[in-house]
Amino acid sequence: MKRNQSGFTLIEIAIVLVIIGLLLGGVLKGQELINSAKVKNLATDFRNIPVYIYGYQDKFKALPGDDANAAAHVTGATACSGAAAICSPGNGIINGPWDTTTQTAESQLFWQHVRMAGLAAGATSGDMLPTNAVGGVIGITNGGVDNPDVVAYTAPATKLTGAYIICSAGILGKYAKQLDITMDDGSPTGGSMREYNQTGGRGTALSAPTLVAPALVALDDATPYTVCMGV
Repeated sequence: MKRNQSGFTLIEIAIVLVIIGLLLGGVLKGQELINSAKVKNLATDFRNIPVYIYGYQDKFKALPGDDANAAAHVTGATACSGAAAICSPGNGIINGPWDTTTQTAESQLFWQHVRMAGLAAGATSGDMLPTNAVGGVIGITNGGVDNPDVVAYTAPATKLTGAYIICSAGILGKYAKQLDITMDDGSPTGGSMREYNQTGGRGTALSAPTLVAPALVALDDATPYTVCMGV
């Protein structure tokens, strides 16, 4: 007895392929939107921190973290304590490594001061450094070529400069590249925003990134970097 074999027609296969294409397109577009949202959030962090500084200075005529009269200005706030490298209240700069774990350093107390002043949200005790959209810590320190926490690529003149240095860690190269284009000149080794390796983790010195050969200007999409900006 002869059996008739049934199967999909060309029209049915075409419809299925169109549906699959639409689904894949939607997934890719959704991922693109998620990535763009992350970069937007990362950029917002860099833009907000100067606002905190100027807002605090406008209220109290002092620099958050460096404020020697913080307790008088904001109820519950504390002034820094410790060695001069992390605490020189009233000297007009934010002392201490940007990613310090020392809770009495000016670069930690910066966050307590701006939060207790109502300028930002977050913890006001313990480890107060916030985290970015990808889970890395965000911090601030003083600028200038004499700051050992912001290293040179080849010589002091090429260091990232600015009154303050803002750093955000754990940012994959694919986000860092888009962030640099959005905020600066798109070059990881030039401009006011630059990318660094931090292979030893939090509290270790930054170093120039290992750039992808042969262009020597491209970051590796899958490698996390610390992005710093001078303001």
